Amino acid sequence: MSNLLRYVAPLHLQHRRITLRHVFITLGISAVLSTLYYAWLRREEVFFGSTDVLFWPPETPEIWAERAAQVKEAFRHAYRGYEQHAFPHDELLPVSNKSTDNFNGWGVTPMDSLDTMLLMGLQDEYTRALPVISNTNFSLPSNTHVPFFETAIRYLGGLLSAYAMSGHDLLRDKADELGTKLAPAFNTTSGFPGYAVDTYRPAQLIGKNLTFTAGILAEIASCQLEYAYLGKITGKKEHVDHATLITDMLYTANLNGSGGMYPTRWNLNTGVPSDHHLSVGALADSGHEYTLKQFLLTARTDKRNLEMYLRFTSYVINNLLFLTPERHLLYVTDAFMWKRAVTPSHLFEHLACFFPGLLALGVHLLPLNHLDVLGINVTALADDMLPTDRYAFNELAKFNLADVHLWAAEGLAQTCYLTYADQPSGLGPEIVRMDVEELGSIRWMDAMRAWKEGRDGRDAPPPGIGDMKPWTSPLDTNVTVEELVRPGRRKGKASTFGRDYLIQNKAYYLRPETVESFYILWRTTGDVKWRHRGWRVFQAIERYTKTASGYTSVDNVNTAHPTPLDAMPSYFLAETLKYLYLLFSDEDPLPLNKWVFNTEAHPLPVFEWSAQERETYGIV
Repeated sequence: MSNLLRYVAPLHLQHRRITLRHVFITLGISAVLSTLYYAWLRREEVFFGSTDVLFWPPETPEIWAERAAQVKEAFRHAYRGYEQHAFPHDELLPVSNKSTDNFNGWGVTPMDSLDTMLLMGLQDEYTRALPVISNTNFSLPSNTHVPFFETAIRYLGGLLSAYAMSGHDLLRDKADELGTKLAPAFNTTSGFPGYAVDTYRPAQLIGKNLTFTAGILAEIASCQLEYAYLGKITGKKEHVDHATLITDMLYTANLNGSGGMYPTRWNLNTGVPSDHHLSVGALADSGHEYTLKQFLLTARTDKRNLEMYLRFTSYVINNLLFLTPERHLLYVTDAFMWKRAVTPSHLFEHLACFFPGLLALGVHLLPLNHLDVLGINVTALADDMLPTDRYAFNELAKFNLADVHLWAAEGLAQTCYLTYADQPSGLGPEIVRMDVEELGSIRWMDAMRAWKEGRDGRDAPPPGIGDMKPWTSPLDTNVTVEELVRPGRRKGKASTFGRDYLIQNKAYYLRPETVESFYILWRTTGDVKWRHRGWRVFQAIERYTKTASGYTSVDNVNTAHPTPLDAMPSYFLAETLKYLYLLFSDEDPLPLNKWVFNTEAHPLPVFEWSAQERETYGIV
């Protein structure tokens, strides 16, 4: 309870008679305070008492339009620097003003940024980029080791999205050319794509005849959107077949040993999992993401992808969501399974911050509480699993599924935000290690069941969901170190007591995942706090990463003086700035029920296969 609410007036004031004069004085003071608020405080969150009750003012459309304009100008600044110092190479090095060809040497920055230019109305930049696209040679002498995954999501995704938004046939034709050049990646025994392709010599898979047979989930299962849409707009069955085969392989995989969730490593010869590492972050993220998004892209007709999404999210909610011991930060982590024992690492990655947005998207577009209308019984999805997993699915089914998914989305996105807001720079670190009680970790669903059983009608938010203020170092207060050390508290530096995590990688790589989730949560819930949080992230980007020619990744975000790393990834223009622009725009040019973003933030239009296409392509 707030200290303000606990305040009791002295007795001699309590017994004074209230007159009409007192009422008018009170109303006058209220009016003055209201005026002061709207004049001076409206652009900041306001804390009430000592509780974590935050007020996020709605702002006017004019203010949000101005903020969107600032993001647009940030894109122009970054792209202008690229054109001046790095064109036609892949990426700008924004500190040294040099260039790098780290993604095939085809000019990944303009090709990855085409749809952002179209979205922002930057016609001049778009027009200048088209000749680059037209003249791109996908078979340079240096292209003997073209990474399939990055090329598919950045180049192919960028071309497809720009075509969808512009209708320019050149972009469709170049996408068709590139998709065909990359196709030998699928020439593995299983049909899952290999890591790289030689596009210079007669296109061939790299490593097919070698002993290297390992595939990473994110790399083998993150091209279905691109190839399905490419097949749709070209009418070529071979493109559709690549997307369909991956869905077939994933859907029929035996996941009994991993509770219905896809492990991170797969054997490219046999097409089966080759380890028991489970993650929604590095190595796995987009592989999970594409289950829901493939279902949505094809007009919600592919029930297999929906079932895969429900199995994966149910496992994560039951097993990989935890709360920290003091602040009760909700986080998702990875884990290793050994003889049915699950050992979580308690690492929380920036890459995993896409997950709350994915959950919110599912809540918005799926009938999670009425899946029977789609012919799906959630508990039946676990029928072929081990008893412990069937029990967990049944326990989860006792909750309102849409509520649980949305609560998880809001709690996780808040933790993503707090890892930014907790730092002096306001920028989020790449990886943190969450604190764990000496007596054991706090699994979120265990806390949820206790909360549900003990609510007794009280209006308390679920564990890890209520708004929280950023952390303040205890060394900034008068609290002694001895007072901070309590039984069960993990030992650590006094300067980080109460924060509930240690920073394992202090770098910020201009990543988009956190603001991506803010954007989706804003669009699906209408809660203005996600816009405010995104605005604070953008302000930190402007303050600490901007250079004379662009924006740079930085290290040491836990200080007030981050260290420049001289790198501006193409995804900063393709994803980070795009999501921020959409977050601040009142207009909704890409409605979530009509467009699906690939994992590089390239929007593709929802489509439905015709009866003839289904028959021709053998689509279930």
